[in-house]
Amino acid sequence: MEQLLLVKYAEVHLKGQNRPYFQRLLLRNIRAAAAPFGATARLHDSRIFVSGYDDEAACIQGIQKVFGVHAVSPAIAMDKEDFGAICAQAARMMDGLSGSFKVLARRADKRYPLDSPLIAAQAGGFILQQHPQLRVDVKTPEHELQIEIRDQALLYVRSYPGAGGLPSGSSGRAMLLLSGGIDSPVAGYRVARRGVALSAVYFHSFPYTGEQVKDKVITLARVLAGFCGEVRLHVVPFTEIQQAIHQRCPEDFTTLIMRRCMMRIAQRLATRDKALALITGESIGQVASQTLQALACTDAVVDSPVFRPLIGTDKLEIIREAQAIGSYETSILPYEDCCTVFTPRHPVTHPSLRQAQRAEQPLLEEGQLDAMLDRAVTQAELLKITP
Repeated sequence: MEQLLLVKYAEVHLKGQNRPYFQRLLLRNIRAAAAPFGATARLHDSRIFVSGYDDEAACIQGIQKVFGVHAVSPAIAMDKEDFGAICAQAARMMDGLSGSFKVLARRADKRYPLDSPLIAAQAGGFILQQHPQLRVDVKTPEHELQIEIRDQALLYVRSYPGAGGLPSGSSGRAMLLLSGGIDSPVAGYRVARRGVALSAVYFHSFPYTGEQVKDKVITLARVLAGFCGEVRLHVVPFTEIQQAIHQRCPEDFTTLIMRRCMMRIAQRLATRDKALALITGESIGQVASQTLQALACTDAVVDSPVFRPLIGTDKLEIIREAQAIGSYETSILPYEDCCTVFTPRHPVTHPSLRQAQRAEQPLLEEGQLDAMLDRAVTQAELLKITP
């Protein structure tokens, strides 16, 4: 008899001939999440088993965050030949429970003498004998004991939901523009949940933004790393560019031009990291720089696809998701980022591309803008953020 964690995956099952590739990535990521607890993980018979952990609750919490995991169940593995022992173990696992239950049996080994309905009926009957306070409800039970007959018998009652999605690293890499706000971590989470590895870029405007803001962004990157593994965080010195925009460009266009410069830098860093797309936390109409016209102007300076997973999401929905993934409390810390330091009094909301290009023309003289962008990329600090 062995105590272990049964890790279930859902979407990976749909991958046909590519399934082994996704299974290998998922197993790798589960091993990384379980390693701090002394646990090992193995793939066997379309199931992932984790064993040897020193703290079951903490190990479960770590595995729940792994993208691609559907659910985690503490289970007992035992000899399948002694059905009386299986029933006795099933009854022990119902100790202390009350209300309704059902037994759900699955016989993967078709040579087993009892079929699934008979396994469920006999185990359920034995449980009722041992626990008369329980009652059977096959439609909406409060507790569901599952018995799987494979190489061994697997029994489990509790199941903890996983993050779902696809294994990190299965869908390439993208570059997240990560501010200290609420939206961008949620945007990064949504794309990473589809198997995309994350690089990130943070624009630091020292001395207008201090080390507290940088530490805040590092913490947010670490929250994301808890789900998707290592995040490559590029900290870009942005003060020179912001000052030049503030001094030389029309005030109402400064935010838009700043965003265009950010996108240019993000694309250069994405090329360096072999990231195939950019990710932003923008939502239509949330602020002046997020109107359709403004978004079109910022996209015009890059060739990479720009993913905006929050584009049609309202702020309350974003806040709820930030709370769910654990980034919200850090995001609302009262430290200004570079976007708020030079905010104009009346930012343009419906610019044309021609107007945007004309407004940033003073930066283009004698290649000044390209030189500033090159310096920002060259001086960027790379931090490898792990959970």
